[in-house]
Amino acid sequence: MDRLDNTIRPYAWGSPTAIPHLLGAEPTGEPQAEMWMGAHPGAPSRTARGSLAEVIDANPEAELGKAAVAKFGPHLPFLLKILAAGAPLSLQVHPNLEQAKDGYTDEERRGIPVDAPHRNYKDANHKPEMICALTEFDGLCGFRDPVQAADLLAGLDVDSLKPYVDLLHAHPEEAALREVLTAILSADPEEMARTVTETTAACARLGGDYAPYADLAHHYPGDPGVIAAMLLNHVRLQPGEALFLGAGIPHAYLNGLGVEIMATSDNVLRCGLTPKHVDVPELLRVVRFEAGDPGVLRPEASPDGEEVYEAPIDEFRLSRYVLPKGTAAHDLTLDTPQILLCTAGAVRAGEHELSPGQSVFVPAGEQAEVSGEGTVFRATVIV
Repeated sequence: MDRLDNTIRPYAWGSPTAIPHLLGAEPTGEPQAEMWMGAHPGAPSRTARGSLAEVIDANPEAELGKAAVAKFGPHLPFLLKILAAGAPLSLQVHPNLEQAKDGYTDEERRGIPVDAPHRNYKDANHKPEMICALTEFDGLCGFRDPVQAADLLAGLDVDSLKPYVDLLHAHPEEAALREVLTAILSADPEEMARTVTETTAACARLGGDYAPYADLAHHYPGDPGVIAAMLLNHVRLQPGEALFLGAGIPHAYLNGLGVEIMATSDNVLRCGLTPKHVDVPELLRVVRFEAGDPGVLRPEASPDGEEVYEAPIDEFRLSRYVLPKGTAAHDLTLDTPQILLCTAGAVRAGEHELSPGQSVFVPAGEQAEVSGEGTVFRATVIV
C-alpha cells in the first residue's frame, strides 16, 4: 500500500480556500482547482517507489491484477480528484468510446498537433465521470424539457430571446433542442453579446431561479454559453449526493467541493462559458438532445457498511465508508487496484494514518483494512 503525494492544479476557476481548508493548510491566495490521484501522465501521483505511473508500468499485472489488465490494458483506467469550483467551469460534453476513437484517428491522420488549441480529441478514450458533493454543490446537467426551457426564457421578456422560445414550442423535443442550441452557438457574436447583456440585466433583476445565470454572465460576459445554460437543468447537490455524467450529456460545474472520478481521458468538447475553442459542428454531432431528470444519485448501503454510487460504467466504481467511533476495522481487500481517500475525520488504512485529503494506492490483491472515525472514499474498477 502506497501513500500518495498528489498534485494540485491551479486552474483559474478553482477556489482559493476549499482545498486548503480540507487539508488543514493555509490558503496561498491562488486558486486551487483539482487535486489529482492516479497515474494520469499529466500529473501522476508520487509514491516512495516512484510516480504511480512508473510503478504500474514496471509490473502492470502485479499492481492492477490480471483481470483488470486483460480488460482495460496495462494502465489505471480511472482518475480520482478532489474538485473545488470557485467559479463556473466551461459548459461541455464528452464523446462516447466510438466517437473518441474515430475523432482521435481522424485528427492524427490530419496531423493536428495534440496540443493545438483547436484539437478536439487528445486520446482515443471516452470520459464518463461522476461528481460526489462534499459541500453543497451547484451544477448544470442535461437538457430541461423544452417547454420548461421556453418558459424560463420567456419570463425574461427579452425580445431577442423570443425566436428561441418559439422554436422550443414548435418542434418535437430533439429537433427543438438541436435547433435552439445550434442557433445560439451560430449567432452573430455582436448580436449575441447584446442578447447576453440584456439577459444578464433581466436575470439580476428577477433573481430566484434566474440568479445562477446572472452569476454565469458575471464570469463570462457576452458568452453565448450563458443562454445555452438556460436550456439545462440546474442541480444543487447536498453533501453525499452525486451525479453521473455519461457521453453526450451537456454539463457544467458551478460552485462547490466534491470528489470526482472519471475514465482516464482528456476529451472535452466545449459549448460555451470559455475563451477556448468551440467546434460547433463536432459538438452538435456528439451532444445527445434528450431532455430528462438529471438523476441525482444517493449511495446504496451494503451490509458491510460500504455505500456504493451505482454507475453504468466499468472503468470506475466509487463508494464510501462512513466510520463511526469504535467500529471494527473493515477488510477492503480486492483483486483490483484501489485508491482510498479520506475526506473527514482520522482513519487508518493499513499502516498509514490518513487525515482529510490524504490518500493511498492499494495494489490488486494487497490486504487492505480501514478503521478509525471518519469518511473514506474507495475508487476501483469492475472486472
